[in-house]
Amino acid sequence: MWKMFGVALLLALAGAAGARAEGLGGDVRAWRLAHEGQIVGNLAAFTRIPSVAADPAGLNAMADRLGDELRRRGFQTRELSAGDSDPKVVYGAFDTPGAVRTVVFYAHYDGQPVTPSQWRSDPFEPVMRMGAGPDASDVDWRAAKPPLNPEWRLFGRAASDDKSSITAFLAAFDALAAVGRKPTVNIKVFWEGEEERGSPHLAQTLAANRDLLAADLWLIGDAPVHQSRKRMIYFGARGSLSLDMTVYGPARALHDGHYGNWAPNPAAMAAQLITDLRDPEGRVLIPGFLDDVRPLTPAERAAIANLPPVEDSLKRQFGIGASEGAEGLTASTMRPALNIRGLRSGEVGVEAANAIPTDATISIDFRLVPDQTPEGVRRELEAYLRDKGWTLVSETPDAATRAAHPRLIQLAWGDGYPAYRDDMSSPAGRAVVASASRAAGEPVAVLPMMGASVPIFLFDQAFHKPVIGLPIVNHDNNQHAANENARLQNLWDGVETYAAMMANLSW
Repeated sequence: MWKMFGVALLLALAGAAGARAEGLGGDVRAWRLAHEGQIVGNLAAFTRIPSVAADPAGLNAMADRLGDELRRRGFQTRELSAGDSDPKVVYGAFDTPGAVRTVVFYAHYDGQPVTPSQWRSDPFEPVMRMGAGPDASDVDWRAAKPPLNPEWRLFGRAASDDKSSITAFLAAFDALAAVGRKPTVNIKVFWEGEEERGSPHLAQTLAANRDLLAADLWLIGDAPVHQSRKRMIYFGARGSLSLDMTVYGPARALHDGHYGNWAPNPAAMAAQLITDLRDPEGRVLIPGFLDDVRPLTPAERAAIANLPPVEDSLKRQFGIGASEGAEGLTASTMRPALNIRGLRSGEVGVEAANAIPTDATISIDFRLVPDQTPEGVRRELEAYLRDKGWTLVSETPDAATRAAHPRLIQLAWGDGYPAYRDDMSSPAGRAVVASASRAAGEPVAVLPMMGASVPIFLFDQAFHKPVIGLPIVNHDNNQHAANENARLQNLWDGVETYAAMMANLSW
């Protein structure tokens, strides 16, 4: 059953909307058009609150504001926390009489750290601009007559990641109330404040509130939509594991004329090590690394094949002449990756010296897929390095260690977590795709798994219920970077999608 997730099925899902669903979309759109200034004002107010890890007061202020927003709408709220000093989880519940399903809407209200000097304007004083480039002009959106230009973008930290999702959820709830449409599901909200730090207390919070958070489905309001700008649903995310490797050469820098070709050069050793770990197409060469990889199903391969092509436009946008492989963007992100995120040794340019450096550091992040584990990857890499003649150390080697071992490498592992990929053919999965497609008026893009990493495996681990991604923000939003922005059309699409998930979702 449902062996292929092809164009015909998606068209059928999108076209299956009855008069009631069509009426819902039209009613929500009409309400949004009449309240665009209010919606953007809410997003701007949220963005103005500095809810970043470096500002605990800002995190508290944001949590308090969101609790107030939910209570004003009739939600029963609580603040959940693993400890008094930890950022709060804002929890809310709204029961619908007669509903047989409960859906939890997840997002995070914290943002990435900021370096203000890298921003065109204050990251916590939102600014509307026409376009995303460095020459984009500022817009006085408050003085503009509706409807607002859907290509305008609001700039500010966390404007898209994830305060747009939170804003869209609240606006969708308001729209339903205004047009007299009751939700068809019981609604729960779980908005956390430390996702950008890796959600270190998420597992503990979920375990401590298992009964409170019981539901039939988790919808994750994080991540951008497809690069084609189509609305999108995703069914998983890759896992992550970080590693810094330091290769050691001579104990002090040596003149490369006197000692070159004789003293081992750690920069050259590091470059060779990288080619031992991955090939030019990005395929990982570590023995056993791919043994645990769960293959894609026919439905997942068909979903990828149905995605609009974006590779040529992205190459022009990014200024690259070719990709690492020929399989396409999405297919390449379905396999595990070993990404070189940094390489440092010696100096370059005017600061370069004719010297053999003392060490070289390679910074790596692994992107994992089901059913790989961080522990398995660590075991496989360390075994491979030993087979290649490396001696592994956990700290800077002393003179005796240097003398005894010609190839020394220090490994500094970071925390990691596994990938998650849900079953697209589950009743809940089909219902989410159908509802989102009806809201969009066309088949949405369906992604078996995001290339990025989010620890959503924790929700599956805690509750064993479907976990499905509900992204709304623009793909070119500069999230995690300077000049983060939220495109208005994506916000409008998000309002409609969230309203459909509340009032037009059943299975």
